[in-house]
Amino acid sequence: MTDTEPDRRRLALARLKRKHDYYAHVLVFVLFNGFAVGIWALTGAGFFWPMFPLALWGFGLIMHTWDTFAPNSPSERRIRREMDRMP
Repeated sequence: MTDTEPDRRRLALARLKRKHDYYAHVLVFVLFNGFAVGIWALTGAGFFWPMFPLALWGFGLIMHTWDTFAPNSPSERRIRREMDRMP
């Protein structure tokens, strides 16, 4: 299968949008959690409650990282193997 120039352009634009959305997600994560840690530090630095949003949101950010940067097209070998498994 050959890719045409418009198809490659469409895929490149989609990839750039995913990366832009990812970097926006990282920025909001850092700003929000930095603010939460700042509040924690200013209010006496007792129990580190910001660990909850950091951990939960961090997991979501890890999944977003995987979705953004993992190879999004399966190899020809994997496609052939899946086709062989089909009845």
